[in-house]
Amino acid sequence: MLHAFAILLCLQLAGEALVRAVGSPLPGPVIGLALLFVWLVSKLPLPEATNETADGILKHLSLLFVPAGVGVVQQLPLLGAEGWKLLAIILVSIALSLAATAVTFAAIAKLMKIADEAPGEKGR
Repeated sequence: MLHAFAILLCLQLAGEALVRAVGSPLPGPVIGLALLFVWLVSKLPLPEATNETADGILKHLSLLFVPAGVGVVQQLPLLGAEGWKLLAIILVSIALSLAATAVTFAAIAKLMKIADEAPGEKGR
């Protein structure tokens, strides 16, 4: 388990190093996750305990939100002053995400020639 955890942390560290070296606006852990994806796609061996370790981390994921909550509380004056703008941005981004998802789904359905029929209605 320790070996698997060390690999996950090293990938996150590699992602953070790449972000700082390149000056990318993406967070280092996101790049680290992409590196893990590349590792998995290239079928390089991982320790057997990696799955168990990742599940253990995910079980306690809520603890990782505590620092974010503390950061929000520390910025309450800014949140009070700019809260309406942030709310508008969040709502617009949700609407755009839903629209992009719907358009993408419709395009893929058309590409795959998925009929507008419900399952089981083909023979009727």
